[in-house]
Amino acid sequence: MLKKDQFAKDKGAWCGLNRPELSEKEADVVVFGIPFDKGVSYRAGASKGPSVLRENTFSSTPYTEEFESFESLQVYDAGDFTGDNREEIFEEITQYVAELVRNNIFFTAVGGDHSVTIPIEAGINRGLEEPFGIIHIDAHFDLCDTLNGDPLSHGSVQRRALELSNVKGTDQLCFIGIRSIEPDEYAFKKENSIQVFSAKTCHKLGMERVAWDVIARMRKFNKIYITLDIDCLDPAFAAGTGTPQFGGLYSRQVLDLMEILLKELNVIAFDVVEVAPELDPSLTSMFAARKIITESWGRLAARLGKLG
Repeated sequence: MLKKDQFAKDKGAWCGLNRPELSEKEADVVVFGIPFDKGVSYRAGASKGPSVLRENTFSSTPYTEEFESFESLQVYDAGDFTGDNREEIFEEITQYVAELVRNNIFFTAVGGDHSVTIPIEAGINRGLEEPFGIIHIDAHFDLCDTLNGDPLSHGSVQRRALELSNVKGTDQLCFIGIRSIEPDEYAFKKENSIQVFSAKTCHKLGMERVAWDVIARMRKFNKIYITLDIDCLDPAFAAGTGTPQFGGLYSRQVLDLMEILLKELNVIAFDVVEVAPELDPSLTSMFAARKIITESWGRLAARLGKLG
């Protein structure tokens, strides 16, 4: 069930934009946490991501790095999906997201490990009657049929997406920042056409060129969902995550990528996952996630005519 901690109820949260008195339908953006990390195959800790991130938004301000104001943006923090039964939690998330999508409510989800994106994408699928595009920004494909015998693992996210009724094939998925592959994924990639821009390609071509190539491929879809695993960043920029991979994206690249995608595509929502604060006392991953979210909300404010 959704449960609000003291910070989710506080108007000072989320750069002072949190409006606990509103409903989802009255807000410009709904944010919620999924403190679940039982789908990991390596190091846990992402369950602490939502609470630590939320607590640290009180010291952030509603202005972009270009010194624009999005202080008129109204945020509704719905709290966290809590519970011990994964099946029940995932169904609750799916139904909640479906209702947000049916009502054209923009949302941001904070994980949790990457398995929490499985019910989010299922909810988008349930709420739509048309194909939608998925942009997967990550060090990993997450295309394993199962990982350690678990079909709902953090490494199986987009394999489950390919089973959704509104995801007809791999052309609806676009992968950015990838630099690791599992044996299962290697076999799948050999048999299927995968749209992927590896981390090495992003560095070689430049992120702006990659972003526009992604846009050209994804513009045919009326609605786009972005899922961003914080390990897309090189560990130098985001050490607190469960499965870091050397040779990743730079902070500037990720911010530029999100800015261009949110400007040019009809992104209906995004998530940021795999922030594991206890794995990095300096909280680099948390601060990276906070910046990615607030800058993205600045782009949303621009779309809504609320950017000053």
